[in-house]
Amino acid sequence: MTQPSSSNPLEFTARGIVLGILITLVFTAAQVYLGLKVGLTFATSIPAAVISMALLSAFKDATVQENNIVQTIASAAGTLASVIFVVPGLLMIGWWAKIPFWPVFGACAIGGVLGVMYTIPLRRALVSQSQLPYPEGVAAAEVLKVGTQSRSGAQEGKAGLLAVIWGTLASALFALLAAAKIIAGEVAYYFRFGAGSGATGLGASSSLALVGAGHLMGITVGIAMLAGLVIAWGILVPILTLSTPMAAGASVADHALGVWSTQVRMMGAGTIGAAAIVTLATLAKPVIGGLKSALEASRAAKHGGAAIPREERDMPIFIVGLVTLIAMVPAGWLLAAFLEGGVLASVATPLVAVGIGYILIAGLLAAAVCGYMAGLIGSSNSPVSGIAILTILGAATSVGFVGRSVLGPETSQALIAFALFVTTVVLAVAVIGNDNLQDLKTGQLVGATPWKQQVALVIGVFAGSCVVPLVLDLLNQAYGFAGAPNQNAISDQPLAAPQATLISTLARGVIGGDLPWHLIGWGAVIGLILVAIDFALKKSSAGKYSLPPLGVGLAVYLPSAVTAPVVVGALTGYYFEKAMRGKTYGEAASRVGVLVMSGFIVGESLFNVALAALIVTTGKGEPLAIGAGIDESTGMLIALAVAAAILVGLYRWAANSARRIDA
Repeated sequence: MTQPSSSNPLEFTARGIVLGILITLVFTAAQVYLGLKVGLTFATSIPAAVISMALLSAFKDATVQENNIVQTIASAAGTLASVIFVVPGLLMIGWWAKIPFWPVFGACAIGGVLGVMYTIPLRRALVSQSQLPYPEGVAAAEVLKVGTQSRSGAQEGKAGLLAVIWGTLASALFALLAAAKIIAGEVAYYFRFGAGSGATGLGASSSLALVGAGHLMGITVGIAMLAGLVIAWGILVPILTLSTPMAAGASVADHALGVWSTQVRMMGAGTIGAAAIVTLATLAKPVIGGLKSALEASRAAKHGGAAIPREERDMPIFIVGLVTLIAMVPAGWLLAAFLEGGVLASVATPLVAVGIGYILIAGLLAAAVCGYMAGLIGSSNSPVSGIAILTILGAATSVGFVGRSVLGPETSQALIAFALFVTTVVLAVAVIGNDNLQDLKTGQLVGATPWKQQVALVIGVFAGSCVVPLVLDLLNQAYGFAGAPNQNAISDQPLAAPQATLISTLARGVIGGDLPWHLIGWGAVIGLILVAIDFALKKSSAGKYSLPPLGVGLAVYLPSAVTAPVVVGALTGYYFEKAMRGKTYGEAASRVGVLVMSGFIVGESLFNVALAALIVTTGKGEPLAIGAGIDESTGMLIALAVAAAILVGLYRWAANSARRIDA
């Protein structure tokens, strides 16, 4: 179903750039607020593609490639907003009293540009020549293509557009019911066992978007995440709750979740770290091959660019290297300005040198790992906060080593702040790398020109970098952040910023010398065991079966509320595909099913944007709550029944639509 492309389709236009920037500004503001409120962000590529198609449909010459450029620019919103997982930590440790514009803008812009540059040589290795599923990239491409096909009158295109619409409406309605408290926002059950304090359970968010993501990821990743849930909640939480006394007055759920968040999650970070290192090692060969291919393409371009297909033209590798080196100049200036006039002035030069080196090396590794994980499980579910954990551990260790000669009460705070700032830049590199490859996969499927997408993402980076510090400072003035000593906010209900709290705690632990390295170490052991199991599975089945260790580690690290619906989606998708196999309309049914699941992601994402705007406008945390009096268990049963009815109904509709197309 790859969209055929002309030799030079309308792609990079002024109206597309302006539209992409406007969507970026709105989505970035929404993302920053939601991320600080609940610790999670959502991918903006698909909703941006839908909005773009709706607006550009007024122009007869609009193309799928032009729509793709719009979503590429706007996708920077969902990614750059992730720096909120670190930046508020600088207020929590008392280093800043308010959010300064230029340092945060600089960290986002420099890191974002490096994220684009670092992933350009990875495109061939991880996109063109890879079997990674890229669930959100594929979904975005299907949304773009079905919009184009429906305009041209193709029968399957019309059915596909209906599939996206039905999925979108169903998902938005389901999210509305949860926001209105008519159904439970989470279906969960926790219980005690044994005579001691043993406890465990499982929670699942009422999210059709996550179910849709699971369908798009496929059964292999779904089984890996199921294995992670079993390890976390069937083995680690039960064992560790038995050896951890239950706090007075704490509920069973509080006890189990407390042990998971303070102990098991640390082990999950270690699992991700070990699996990521091994993944990087296995990527070495294809990455080197991708670099060679990029250099060959660059040489071929000099001797006649026509030999290279338009769909394979990246930004020239010479430009990539030059921009990367030039970016180190403002990066060094930014780090030096951060230390200027402070208590670390005597060690500023070695600290800046370490910071630049760390941004170069750790940024490249983080971009590669995040890009791989985006291909495996999607950019929304890629454990960016897990990468942030590993990054702050490395940054704090490096910075602490350089600053040990001047370590004291005052310098300790400054070292923690510098480690957090360096981590902010590296995280910006990682999240843009995470997004760039997903976008390039979408581009590959719709016949886009890679170098134009890469330029578009740089534009999106700068647009998003302008918004992040402004919105952060506005929210700091209005709400403040939990744990920050300088509280001058209007509201007396500060934002939790859970990820930033964790990251700043880790920085304190490393530099203060009291970090639970043993938990991270045990997690790394689990990661290595999983790598061995994956290797054995692949070898014994000739590559047919695998258990991606990063997928398993992700399910240990992320809340079960996020991963359990993904597993459900992977399993229901598998059984739907199995039921359709062998039928004459089976392939069409599969494609329509993918579009329904894409609609699930679209609907919930757009609803979250609208809800964020409503929360900010009304100043209420739950502006739509009308069913708060419904019993929690009743709300859970309603949520399960409604979700099951929607899934079964839309799967049957997809099959029937495909049957009619075939007839």
